[in-house]
Amino acid sequence: MLSAVEGRVSKLEESVDDAKESGNALGESIDDLREQSRDFMILTSQRDSMQELLDSQRKKLTERNDAFKTMIMALKEETIATTRALSTRIEELEGELALFRAAVGKGVSSAALSNEDVPKLKEFVGTRSA
Repeated sequence: MLSAVEGRVSKLEESVDDAKESGNALGESIDDLREQSRDFMILTSQRDSMQELLDSQRKKLTERNDAFKTMIMALKEETIATTRALSTRIEELEGELALFRAAVGKGVSSAALSNEDVPKLKEFVGTRSA
């Protein structure tokens, strides 16, 4: 009977040793999980910081884009107004050119060359030296 008890005690001691090893492994696993949890918290914090930075940059770019669109619209309106003004002026100048061409055409066909058209020389007053 003593040997049976000793066998059971031996098995019990082995079970206690196994439980201690399991407890140590469990403790190490818990420590690993704590470390991973800290790493996760750090990564989450870094992710949040990056997201804030990206949101800030997106906001700035959106504001710049809106300002650029406003400038483009103003330039487009100015270009349209300038084009209209130039078109009007071109039409006016084309009308004047047509009138000048008609006037010059009539003047050339009706003009007759005569001595009256050539101015007479004035008499020279002064000294000549050779």
